[in-house]
Amino acid sequence: MTIVDAHHHLWDLSVRDQKWISGPRLAPLRRSFLLADLEAEIRASGVTATVLVETVNVADETPEFLALAAASDVIEAVVGWTGLTAPDVSEALDRLRSLPGGGFLRGIRHQVQSEPDLDWLTRPEVLRGLRAVGAAGLVYDLVVLPHQLPSAARAAAAVPGLTFVLDHLGKPPIASGERKPWEGHLRELAALPNMVCKLSGMVTEADWASWTVADLRPYAETVIDAFGPQRLMFGSDWPVSTLAAGYDEVIRGARELTAGLGPDERAEVWAGTARRVYRMTGSDAG
Repeated sequence: MTIVDAHHHLWDLSVRDQKWISGPRLAPLRRSFLLADLEAEIRASGVTATVLVETVNVADETPEFLALAAASDVIEAVVGWTGLTAPDVSEALDRLRSLPGGGFLRGIRHQVQSEPDLDWLTRPEVLRGLRAVGAAGLVYDLVVLPHQLPSAARAAAAVPGLTFVLDHLGKPPIASGERKPWEGHLRELAALPNMVCKLSGMVTEADWASWTVADLRPYAETVIDAFGPQRLMFGSDWPVSTLAAGYDEVIRGARELTAGLGPDERAEVWAGTARRVYRMTGSDAG
């Protein structure tokens, strides 16, 4: 079965610090994770293409990622960053796409989970920026916490011409086993036709030391039911996922969680949705 990893990161600490990697729990991530490291992980996994996703709200990172994609045989799309509230957001997107590898830019993301304003996504200037993303033919990845899902739904409803991709199921509290109010908010979001979801990031929302597939199953089944396979895509969230599981473990877990789907439905989750949403053709886009 063809596998597209629709969500992973890379960073080089000799180029840029990742200030979010702090404290003893995140200490295992406090090293560089380079393309060669990723290629070593996916070599035996069946992954044929990936989507590289931004890690920090820093303008210089996206041009670096685009150049990396242009030089890579595996990265077929980049979700980068630009300031959505900037008055020249459309021009900024044009500049990114004019850079080496600029054709690989397929989406934009902002660390909304770190915004203290609960309604950041529905600020007028942010909505204007989101409309510019849609007008540029890009998608918008949402990295939010459960209490931010209603705001995300309002933003998606306000910009119907833009496809929104929910990362990591909206980060439900898997470790505690709680499903409310996350599930209700998730289903409201899924009711919007311009919403897609990534089956990703679950192991790090569970108990890192003792999670089982059974712990993840109620949350995975909720998103499968709410979005359906044609609006759901697999993502490893590597290397953040290494806090709780190896790359192969993440894939094995996702295989178990999707085993009840039909062959065509599994093909959508594992490759079809990502290729369609991120316009991944398998050819050089740079």
